[in-house]
Amino acid sequence: MLICDDAPITRMGLRMLIDAEPDLRVAGEAETGTEAIERASTWEPTVVLMDIQLPGIDGITATARIRRAQDAPKVLILTTFERTDYLHDALRAGASGFLLKDAPPERMLAAIRSVAEGNADLSPAMTRVLLDSIGAHLPAGNDSLFGTLTEQETALLRHIASGAANAEIAESLGLTEATVKTYVSRLLGKIGARDRAHAVALAYQHGLPR
Repeated sequence: MLICDDAPITRMGLRMLIDAEPDLRVAGEAETGTEAIERASTWEPTVVLMDIQLPGIDGITATARIRRAQDAPKVLILTTFERTDYLHDALRAGASGFLLKDAPPERMLAAIRSVAEGNADLSPAMTRVLLDSIGAHLPAGNDSLFGTLTEQETALLRHIASGAANAEIAESLGLTEATVKTYVSRLLGKIGARDRAHAVALAYQHGLPR
């Protein structure tokens, strides 16, 4: 785990929270976007916890540069700003999660583990904002990127956009978790998404079919 935040007290609090968990470990810290890019490459963390407002290179730009690398770590954005433009920019940059810093400790840890496992994880408030944005940007015709999706694939994508994990999707759709994992993999390949967060970003850009 790499923590990138320009506030020492925030980095200390996150380190204490994470290091208290037996299955999680902080590899190091960074206080600027430049340091985050360099240390993500050198230390090869599984997840980078990234603030947005950083000195010099901002967190969104740093995320995009980190995610370009082969076998790049996942990035979980942590911010105090509940802004739609930040959310959209973070997803386009390749972030796998977007969480407000005032989230309860247990929610923060759940998001870290979820992102590490390859899931997309958004704060509940921002999930609602994103789904509203997707609805507002639906194309008039059926020629969007998602126009060829089946009804089941569309339902699956909507669950992914809501931040649901495989177990939750399995329960909702009446499938086994293993089957959901297979279906998610096929869906990502079909729409050309590199991961769940990228699928969410594509859904915003092109519009989910109704």
